[in-house]
Amino acid sequence: MPTDVLMPQMGESITEGTVTKWLKKVGDRVGKDEPLFEISTEKVDAEIPSPVAGVLAKVLVSEGQTVAVREVVAQIEADSVAESAPRPSIAPPPAVAPPTEPAERPMPAEPAEAAPAEHEEEGEHVRTSPLVRRLAKEHNVDLSHVEGTGPGGRITKEDLLAYVERQKTAAPGLAGSPAAPKAAPKAAPVTPRPAAGTRDEIVPMSPIRKKTAEHMLLSRRTSAHVTTVFAVDLTRVVEIYHREKERFEKKENTRLGFTPFFVRAIMDALRRFPILNSSVSGDNIVYKKDIHMGIAVALDWGLIVPVIHHADEKTFLGLTRAMNDLADRARAKKLSVEEVQGGTFTITNPGVYGSLFATPIINQPQVGIVGVGTIQKAPVVINDAIAIRSIVYLSLSYDHRVIDGAVADQFMAAVKRYLENWDEDLLA
Repeated sequence: MPTDVLMPQMGESITEGTVTKWLKKVGDRVGKDEPLFEISTEKVDAEIPSPVAGVLAKVLVSEGQTVAVREVVAQIEADSVAESAPRPSIAPPPAVAPPTEPAERPMPAEPAEAAPAEHEEEGEHVRTSPLVRRLAKEHNVDLSHVEGTGPGGRITKEDLLAYVERQKTAAPGLAGSPAAPKAAPKAAPVTPRPAAGTRDEIVPMSPIRKKTAEHMLLSRRTSAHVTTVFAVDLTRVVEIYHREKERFEKKENTRLGFTPFFVRAIMDALRRFPILNSSVSGDNIVYKKDIHMGIAVALDWGLIVPVIHHADEKTFLGLTRAMNDLADRARAKKLSVEEVQGGTFTITNPGVYGSLFATPIINQPQVGIVGVGTIQKAPVVINDAIAIRSIVYLSLSYDHRVIDGAVADQFMAAVKRYLENWDEDLLA
């Protein structure tokens, strides 16, 4: 009897996943725990191992297709010696399955009908995802009025958010009229599609790119973004970096970069100004007692933000090792969902590509993010004399709903002082 391979649930809040690549073809042998396919979710990209050893008999979900968690995506004819061991981990019994699970297994030829039972609550079979339905409820939107641009007319998150934006700009007398939403897609298409030229190339967005776009638009609509920029004399840190770099690589067997210096300075400032380590919940401000630092990592296929949990409890060396480990595993698609969740503050480094500074978008539900520019030699005036110093521009984008400009600047001034007067032993 073949073993079902399921779309895993990569975290409590994850309701669906996209198969981005099959690493095996039908008929190929696969070992237990050997990578079988790659997926992309709202939180992380990951390689999914085979639950058993055997032969890949069927692939039920094609590359690029999005399905609900615990949906069957493939079947493996298990080896006789391996059949008994993995069976307990195949799937939860029907009694504990979520009520939104489809009653029948979808056929690969009809991906848009993967979960028709999930959509009956809208009054008709609207093709969409649990995330879109949740957002529709939050914005009080009838999904039957939204035109879907996804495969088979599926309503995507972009379709819903574009519809909500149109309703905000609609005339007051038409905003509540059922006729207005239905007419809106004809008057203003959800996604402009200009005709492609003969030498143009049309490439669909990757799953991680689409999710990044959604998250960035959500953040801009949620937070009142303001950015402040500080110039920091990093000469002392640069001297320490060059002095300790070789020792870190040879003695401690880990790479030394500049980012741990910035993280240490930011954490010191977060302790002094805890409002920056908070989030907004309705009319309440939630102060986070622990510092979980998100470190943005640029990948060939997009951007991901691994999180160092309890970063404030680590030594400089421990922080450096944790950052290198997360960055390496992010590039290898080996991160777990827990390692990209729960961040309370984020640092991003556009300066690695030569940018002087940036105005980064806040990583929701956080209220602040620091951008690090490139480090460059520059002439500065010190005691009425010109000197050549290593200068870096640091930018702080903050949520003006809860953080005043004076507090934001005091926070950045504290970061600046810490870096310019660095006195921490890197191996203590």
